[in-house]
Amino acid sequence: MAATLEVESTLTGRYQTTVPETVRRALKLGKRDKIRYSIRPDGEVVMTRATEPEGDDPVLGQFLGFLARDIANHPERLQAVDAGLLARIQSLVGYAEVDLDAPLSADDE
Repeated sequence: MAATLEVESTLTGRYQTTVPETVRRALKLGKRDKIRYSIRPDGEVVMTRATEPEGDDPVLGQFLGFLARDIANHPERLQAVDAGLLARIQSLVGYAEVDLDAPLSADDE
């Protein structure tokens, strides 16, 4: 019988944790991968790598279909974004830089 490997991690004040390296390797997890938790009747929790569903997102497809129909049925509703609104948007977010691969700061933990 194979030995069971046990590892621990600690919850932060916001109930977050880092998945230990041995678990990441065993599940072949990379950044932005999803994890699935299965809770068994006896309280045991099994963590596995979540798989991405095949095909397109049905909700997004329905929404895009709705937009296409609405534009086709009511083209008069389309409006250009005026220069004032565009300038306001750029003043709010135009200089924001986001690095999705950057580690969380201590304030985010």
